[in-house]
Amino acid sequence: MSLSAYLAAAQAYRAAAQSALAGRLASHSVDREQRAAHGSAWVATGVAALEAVLSWREASGDNPLDHAVATLAFAETIGQLTGGLPMGQNELFRPADLGITAEARILADACAPLLEADHADLRAEIAGALSNGFWPSESFHDAELDAIRDQFRRFTEAEILPNAHKWHLANALIPDETVQAMAGLGTFGVCIPEDHGGLGLSKLVMCVVTEELSRGWIGAGSLGTRSEIAGELIAGSGTEAQKAQWLPKIASGEVLPTAVFTEPDTGSDLGSLQTRARRDGDGWTIDGAKTWITHASRSDLMTLLARTLPDEKGYAGLSMLLVPKPRGTEADPFPADGMAGGEIEVLGYRGMREYALSFDGMRAPADALLGGEEGQGFKQLMRTFEGARIQTAARATGVAKRALELGLDYALNRKQFGKAIVHFPRVSDKLAMSLVDLVMARELTYAAARAKDSGKRCDIEAGMAKLLAARAAWANADAALQIHGGNGYALEFEISRVLCDARILNIFEGAAEIQAQVIARGLVKGRN
Repeated sequence: MSLSAYLAAAQAYRAAAQSALAGRLASHSVDREQRAAHGSAWVATGVAALEAVLSWREASGDNPLDHAVATLAFAETIGQLTGGLPMGQNELFRPADLGITAEARILADACAPLLEADHADLRAEIAGALSNGFWPSESFHDAELDAIRDQFRRFTEAEILPNAHKWHLANALIPDETVQAMAGLGTFGVCIPEDHGGLGLSKLVMCVVTEELSRGWIGAGSLGTRSEIAGELIAGSGTEAQKAQWLPKIASGEVLPTAVFTEPDTGSDLGSLQTRARRDGDGWTIDGAKTWITHASRSDLMTLLARTLPDEKGYAGLSMLLVPKPRGTEADPFPADGMAGGEIEVLGYRGMREYALSFDGMRAPADALLGGEEGQGFKQLMRTFEGARIQTAARATGVAKRALELGLDYALNRKQFGKAIVHFPRVSDKLAMSLVDLVMARELTYAAARAKDSGKRCDIEAGMAKLLAARAAWANADAALQIHGGNGYALEFEISRVLCDARILNIFEGAAEIQAQVIARGLVKGRN
């Protein structure tokens, strides 16, 4: 059978899973049926990844390595669909959890030639190709896109990779000169419209830029996330005056924004936010506390979600404010009146630093209200979630690739029992499957970006991309560290940093459980 025939069988299984979930949710809440709902979301994500991989395979031409990777992706994913699909390290979703064991048997029978084959030779072929310097196709068959990838790859090789680990170990901010060099490449204005100083390019380009920078260091790839969020907020919801004031400065890197949303004890429950902003004379006065605010000190502009309508419950009382602030220094990280902060020390994801902030009468100008509308903050933020999650998937893809590169390099150079450890099957298998996971995550991320660029609603596609790519980043980092053995646990080895960086991807921009909930609800309700 062909891969397209296997895909058709998997698509039928996905439809059966969604139908079974819809039946359960007709009489029970999604919270009560959370395991079934989230398992259905993972099933849909796996099948969507196969669709993306097959499209890539068909577009890449007659490349034997591409065919081997695609075949292994189908074999492993369908094996998980019919046997046990990992939602977490110790959480396997099985067909019985949704009452679709009969449908799983039908899928297994349809894909028997694929599932019953011994793929040891295929894994060895893939690992051998990697060992000889061959990688699967990554061309977009678009000269501009391929040139952008090449440009940012060369920048990462020259400016980020040689320095990232020492910056991480020192808990240093990404140097200002590096930030300016990134700005010179257009990093902060990729998706900002040209008439407001940006490049006006697609979310697919944003993915390529983010992926390449994150391969060097997640901090570099994530620096543009704040500009992406702020740019999309202002371009999509700001007044013309706000667009003219802020977008050109964000695009040029003159203004570094930070997203100030999360509060202590609220997590993903944004409707419970308590930070207050009230009109006061010729401006706004802000009081409250925020936490896990990335790059808060060195930023110049806060996109701050606060409660401006205290009599309105939940999301309806929230508004988005554009709050300028003086840029902090090492000696005085928060020089603004009415604002204080303390650093949250973290395992990884360094280069911008994390902070807990407190506001005690901080002032914001009269025109700070985004779009000039109160009570619209949550809706305005929601419109940025798709792009932010797609970009996070791209960050994860870059991290996953770097982990594989480090594991491969170590396996080629580490000798044990008279030969390089890459020749041991349990090592080469890890490399082969890491490559498969990388390609699946990459292609699903690109598919989500293309959906966003088409103008369609793509919260489900964005959630799927982040869900799968975050898992791939962690799996690849864990496998690469295992290949390093005890050396991988030493701070001097880069893989120790990559492992710490990979772990956060399953949490921020919506934890894996939140992504699965969004996907499940959207599929059952038809996005309504």
